[in-house]
Amino acid sequence: MNTALLQQMGLGGLDAGYLVIGMIVLAVLVIILLILLILQMQKVNRLKTRLSRFTAGKDGSSLEEDIAKLFEDNQFLKDESEKNRKDIKTLYKKMESAYQKLGIVKYDAFNQMGGKLSFCLALLDENNNGFVMNSVHSTDGCYCYTKTIKNGECKLDLGKEEEKALEKALGNTGENPVVKEVTDRVKEDRKSK
Repeated sequence: MNTALLQQMGLGGLDAGYLVIGMIVLAVLVIILLILLILQMQKVNRLKTRLSRFTAGKDGSSLEEDIAKLFEDNQFLKDESEKNRKDIKTLYKKMESAYQKLGIVKYDAFNQMGGKLSFCLALLDENNNGFVMNSVHSTDGCYCYTKTIKNGECKLDLGKEEEKALEKALGNTGENPVVKEVTDRVKEDRKSK
């Protein structure tokens, strides 16, 4: 099949079978490209739909402002959270030296007056440092004595009531549930850093 057209194109010596195979291959490639084009158009349409839902009622510049405001708000919250964390650590550190544990024992010092007007008061901080105050009430007056406590112990001899007050204070953790929760969180935070 030698036609004048093939002769003019310089393909006159080409077998017609090769030409048909080439045309079929080109037709298959065109069909594949059309299918790929349709798939890409569907993807673009889905993206347009998602974008229109995302930007519904907004123009591009207001959406950009909203995103910038959200970023600023997020940064503000992070900064405030860090400030609060530091404040809590400072408060916790100060709280260590505050008197948190209390033990009190009322007694009748001379077995003569009744009413148990004498008392021993033990006040301790978190590290069991503090004092025991003994207030002795008699017919002559009221006398107060204090003894220093370090790490839960006193270098001076303690009376029976003073020992009981100290034991109560050492057994009293002084933990309010809210304070305990904050304290536990701070301790966990210290461990994590």
